[in-house]
Amino acid sequence: MLTGRKDAYLYEEHYDDVSGYSNPHESEHDFFNVGHTSTSVSLACGLAKARDLKGEKGNVIAVIGDGSLSGGEALEGLDFASELKSNLIIIVNDNDMSIAENHGGLYGNLKLLRETDGKAECNLFKAMGLDYVYVGNGNDIGALIDAFKSVKDSCKPVVVHIVTLKGKGYKPAEEDKESWHWCMPFDIKTGKSLMDFDGEDYSSVTAEYLLDKMKKDKSVVAITSATPTVMGFTVDKRHEAGSQFVDVGIAEETAVALASGIAAGGGKPVYGVYSSFIQRTYDQLSQDLCINNNPATIVVYTASVYGMNDVTHLGIYDIPMISNIPNLVYLAPTTKEEYLAMLEWSIEQNEHPVAIRVPGGELISDGKKIDKDFSILNRYEVTEKGSKIAIIGLGSFYGLACKAAKEIESRTGVKATLINPYYITGTDDELLENLKADHDVVITLEDGVLNGGFGEKIARFYGNSDVKVLNYGLKKEFLDRYDVNEVLKENHLTPEQIAEDAAGLIG
Repeated sequence: MLTGRKDAYLYEEHYDDVSGYSNPHESEHDFFNVGHTSTSVSLACGLAKARDLKGEKGNVIAVIGDGSLSGGEALEGLDFASELKSNLIIIVNDNDMSIAENHGGLYGNLKLLRETDGKAECNLFKAMGLDYVYVGNGNDIGALIDAFKSVKDSCKPVVVHIVTLKGKGYKPAEEDKESWHWCMPFDIKTGKSLMDFDGEDYSSVTAEYLLDKMKKDKSVVAITSATPTVMGFTVDKRHEAGSQFVDVGIAEETAVALASGIAAGGGKPVYGVYSSFIQRTYDQLSQDLCINNNPATIVVYTASVYGMNDVTHLGIYDIPMISNIPNLVYLAPTTKEEYLAMLEWSIEQNEHPVAIRVPGGELISDGKKIDKDFSILNRYEVTEKGSKIAIIGLGSFYGLACKAAKEIESRTGVKATLINPYYITGTDDELLENLKADHDVVITLEDGVLNGGFGEKIARFYGNSDVKVLNYGLKKEFLDRYDVNEVLKENHLTPEQIAEDAAGLIG
């Protein structure tokens, strides 16, 4: 409202004018595109340093929520801020909530500060060398204005700690803060969603499976980094799991390192995380987990063009990032049955760190029993035998492969070979070699960016042969609030487009 975007909230025709996060193209008051949390203090430190280097004046203000303080970058920023010795105002909005409840020792100090009206001697912010101002009623506009006037043009870094109520002004949101952190369209009078979904999805399937597993094996533990419902662990299920469910707060790096430590100690950790957020853990995946080859399980959600579509929350970059780390086995199921079989194998094996790429789009269940031995790595499965053309459909794009095969046969009379590769991290050299005998074209389909992805591994295998390889996936770009069907068409990812290319190659 303060930054000129009120029309997007008031008038339906302006809904798409703004994104869900700060964006310099929308407002002069925004300096960065920011969607991942815990970043504001460090970014603001950079702005303040640039100001000082140029000999300029002015207030630099970072806003951060208490939940975001559990992120390592937030603490690093607070630690560095006092080094500036110049104007930097850090507004900490403390509503005693993250996405779900807060977790971590620092929240004991925030609680103490709330209980003492900010007067407790033990003060996290003062310990970092920062000045401190406390506002007990952060929903009181007058009190806020007075506090901001007192720190305006400050000549040293200062924290303004304001206490607010999450959901303030809408009773359902005040009473159920976690469920109302994010929601689909709803009836404002009743608070009921207009888009209720009662069927199972991969989140609910995961929670059901893990709760049963936990009851049978006390060494199984589920880990989240402040997004418990990504794994289906709603409040009741977290209580049911007890100490076998761990929330580390907004600290994805710690989640991966914790999982590695638990695995090294003989436990069976399962870390569930959005693809967009696992980007923050590359060093821990490589150094803490894979170099040590500890058998932790990582379940990667919304890794798909069908996932979240805001530019800061894209889930299409995980394959190049994860699949090229040594020792890690990255799996791509196509159905619920394959997913659960992979999860079971991963938890019980002791040879590899394993990640599982949960399919994007709707859950597919075919009821088939999975007998595959996943310990025999990089063994693909031919699901339909054909000739001339082979289509390798990875994970959630296996269904696209099936549709493309039918379209190719309809146009050319050629029955394509269909392959479910299962493994993202390696090639089935024996199968790929055998295809040379009666196939001229190999097509790969992957639900992610092509650069550094799965298809390139197949193309590299056939580099010195006569087999032509067509790689289909998404081009490397930052998409923002896109229409899935338009993106698929732009990237030649429709059955008709794929069939047309294939038909041209085989005449």
